[in-house]
Amino acid sequence: MNILVVGGAGYIGSHMVKQLALTGCQVTTLDNLVGGFRDAVLHGAFVEGDIADRALLDRLLQAGRFDAVMHFASHIQVGESVQDPAKYYGNNVVNTLNLLEAMRHAGVMRFIFSSTAAIFGEPQTERIAEDHPKQPINPYGRSKLMVEQALEDYDRAYGLRSVCLRYFNAAGADPEGQLGERHEPETHLIPLVLQAASGRRPHISVFGQDYDTPDGTCIRDYVHITDLCEAHWLALQSLLHGEGSQAYNLGNGHGFSVNQVIEAARRVTGRDIEVRYAPRRPGDPARLVADSTQAQRRLDWRPRYAALDTLVEHAWRWECRSHSCQPA
Repeated sequence: MNILVVGGAGYIGSHMVKQLALTGCQVTTLDNLVGGFRDAVLHGAFVEGDIADRALLDRLLQAGRFDAVMHFASHIQVGESVQDPAKYYGNNVVNTLNLLEAMRHAGVMRFIFSSTAAIFGEPQTERIAEDHPKQPINPYGRSKLMVEQALEDYDRAYGLRSVCLRYFNAAGADPEGQLGERHEPETHLIPLVLQAASGRRPHISVFGQDYDTPDGTCIRDYVHITDLCEAHWLALQSLLHGEGSQAYNLGNGHGFSVNQVIEAARRVTGRDIEVRYAPRRPGDPARLVADSTQAQRRLDWRPRYAALDTLVEHAWRWECRSHSCQPA
């Protein structure tokens, strides 16, 4: 197979490129390197460019004879989306439609879309299934939902089939230590905690300790990056075997609190981690946990790295490898 990975130099995209290459696929990465890193693309061809550039997309897609496109090139920071919604609607919606039009023009009719649990908004059930009401509360979530809705229309009108994969909290790193999480600035809990463990950060801030949870801190569903990539592979196989468009929630199905993550990091690293408690942040739900029954049933997807200590251990290995700290 010949796959185009858009945003393949970023966190999830780079892991996906590696997995595709190791399964024997021919892979081309398209990335503008705004949030990605050239050295994270370990396999296949690399094209530096932006999906806003229709002429580039036409040349690439017409020449590539791709079987499918995987799309990871979105802006992802919730807070920034509130402050600068134009950036999010421009890239996440307008530029994605530009990509879909170029695909349609080139006859590439299979699409895997990196979506998010943010399309659901405030949870109304303990675990969130695909039929949960979709009421996003920020421009980031709305931008992703708009693309999901557009994909439904593209399927009905043009036959462009897609699978939307809604992540809860992507976490961990390549088990072999070659790749890991690199965001500038970093906003995800596990790498922030491990930066405090390695000394790159003086402490970790915990926002709120009075939530309606067992220890008062927020609970989130963390899914290993390798398990996410496996879900993408299975989704691609479903399209190649003639299945119709689908959307799936991806998570482990159980959550861990912020305090539990910090305790796991202390166990794994053998280091003390200073914690400073701060007031709640607006818009942080107490609990976000996925119901991934549909992905398990229809894609036969099973997370392999569900244990919290395993997630943290793989991320810690990457932290030490990339910043020369010594594991305990």
